[in-house]
Amino acid sequence: MPVYEYRCEDCGRKVSIWWRSLAQMERSRLKCSRCGSERLKRLISRAAVLRSEESRLESLAEDGLGDLDENDPRSLGRWMRRMSNEVGEDLGDEFEEIVSRLEAGESPEEIERSLPELGGEDSAFESGDAYDSDI
Repeated sequence: MPVYEYRCEDCGRKVSIWWRSLAQMERSRLKCSRCGSERLKRLISRAAVLRSEESRLESLAEDGLGDLDENDPRSLGRWMRRMSNEVGEDLGDEFEEIVSRLEAGESPEEIERSLPELGGEDSAFESGDAYDSDI
């Protein structure tokens, strides 16, 4: 069975759930792993195109850093988003917040000052945070 993605309408967290069977999906009650809310809205998941590692590396090599301007936060945000799309994995809420703030024009220094815990022990990049299979 596939992985379904949901957005919690209370805390905004994106939750990915792998269902073993349709029967399990029908009899289970959805809950947000962060706040416990049952107000989850199903999202349309991103479709994946299978490409070889060689093909992905060739594409990145051709584009290189493209139009990246390291002095422009918006350019840095666009580049980071493109690289995360190329990886094809959800890199977590912390990454999404940083990229969104860069795309809005906020400087990396301002973001770093406002997020002193950035990359600390409570980071969204910890193992096991991407999937919530306890439901």
